[in-house]
Amino acid sequence: MDKFKKQRKRMIETQLKTRDIHDARVLKAMETVPRQLFIDEGLADQAYNDNPLPIDAHQTISQPYIVALMTQSLELKSTDRVLEIGTGSGYQTAILASLAFRVFSVERVAKLATKARNILDALNFYNVAIRVGDGSYGWREEAPFDEIIITAAVPNIPKNLEAQLAPGGRLVAPVGNREIQTLYKITRSLEDPKIITKEDLGGCRFVSLIGESGWKD
Repeated sequence: MDKFKKQRKRMIETQLKTRDIHDARVLKAMETVPRQLFIDEGLADQAYNDNPLPIDAHQTISQPYIVALMTQSLELKSTDRVLEIGTGSGYQTAILASLAFRVFSVERVAKLATKARNILDALNFYNVAIRVGDGSYGWREEAPFDEIIITAAVPNIPKNLEAQLAPGGRLVAPVGNREIQTLYKITRSLEDPKIITKEDLGGCRFVSLIGESGWKD
């Protein structure tokens, strides 16, 4: 574990701080959560490399920098309730759970949801609820959410999810085609919830969201 602690520290210094990841709480979470537990044991030595890695069901665990960027952009507070679309490995979920009051995560692949649940429980992240289903629909009965994060590419921001964002809330998502996307931060005005602003956070590449508001296969 000491080896991984050193690798996490190096990741913080060389991959995150050098790219303007400056939120102290985000950096602390990234330094604390053991990313190697969320990937196959055979890839553990690559856990803190500056790239995504494959996981089950032809999905990926995102590059550490992208996880940190999306998390920092959400501006999480310890009292916040967060909706995550795409549990995947559960690593991003764990980072969110380290910073927020409650995380509601939707994953379409039951095998991934079960595996993530087991790892999160082992790490005592009991403030996470996971549902298997089409993330396009969000989690209506728990809405509104202070923040929403979509960890799969969408052609447009799903209207169902936009509607579940609280006034003053923030949503981060990769929007584009199936090959390349732009990471956007969407903010709903606190004073006038009808007003929504969009900020370009840069180019990215994610696996596709499969569902009603994503792609069909």
